[in-house]
Amino acid sequence: MKRREFITLLGAGAAAWPLAARAQQPTMPVVGFLHGASPNPYARFLPGFHQGLKETGYTEGANVAVEYRWAEDRYDRLPALAADLVNRHVTVIAAAGSTPAAFAAKAATTTIPIVFLVGGDPVASGLVASLARPGGNLTGVTNLTAEVGPKRLEMLHAVVPTAITIALLVNPKSPDLSEPQLQELQVAARTLGLQLHVLNASTEREIDTAFATLVQLRAGGLIIGADALFSSRAEQLAALALRHRVPAIFQFPEFTTAGGLMSYGNNLRDMLRLSGLYTGRILNGEKPADLPVQQATKVELIINLKTAKALGLTMPTALLVRADEVIE
Repeated sequence: MKRREFITLLGAGAAAWPLAARAQQPTMPVVGFLHGASPNPYARFLPGFHQGLKETGYTEGANVAVEYRWAEDRYDRLPALAADLVNRHVTVIAAAGSTPAAFAAKAATTTIPIVFLVGGDPVASGLVASLARPGGNLTGVTNLTAEVGPKRLEMLHAVVPTAITIALLVNPKSPDLSEPQLQELQVAARTLGLQLHVLNASTEREIDTAFATLVQLRAGGLIIGADALFSSRAEQLAALALRHRVPAIFQFPEFTTAGGLMSYGNNLRDMLRLSGLYTGRILNGEKPADLPVQQATKVELIINLKTAKALGLTMPTALLVRADEVIE
């Protein structure tokens, strides 16, 4: 071989080598994050999900990519958003924090692993076969919603014992979540001799309308049902309750820290952390069928005394002693 030919071949090989090396490098796994809410009000909860990923060795942008799909409170968009993630061949779908999102993901694929975060019973709703052995391509986290609803009603009744009518705010676009809550609370209301009036809201504007109706009803208190729409709008709900001088109780602590009267339930950031943990474990090779559904059982009671004083309420000593946190 002539020297000139050798140099030419060597130069061509050197130019081609980086491309070949890059082609052999493993591609970064992609998580599809599917949610029914809007991104801006929900953003404060996402660090919990990222923390769970980090604990299993994954950092967004470094060794895992996340494709976010937000329905922006229009749950009818979820099937198309889920199908889009499937078409992009994501590694895992995290339907974290929205029951309709979990069902949309399940309908879109039977092969891509799905990690859900839902309220209520995922077995009764048909998401999984059992909590211990979910089977199929789904597993995830479930929080306490309908189960603690009666306790919220009891607490509210203790704060406003003379009130006869209590309102319940639910999202009718999420019947798998709202109907079990309503059933549990209707039984509890009858036991306490209370009238339960249901208010529906599936958009931010309808929330305002619901509070206007609440005033017309002269309801003595309000229970805010669990739903992604409501959890992402804790500040709006707290402000409306205070403006209309309605004692209200919600599930998540963000409501109380924003000025709501009381919150009693699970911590959403911690539940998202559990979702991130399961997502990372699946990225590490575990199968969703072998990961039992986790149940968030820790509940916290938070009371805002500043709001109680603004509403002219005296909080029962028994509730104050029981509270995990009192905001003064």
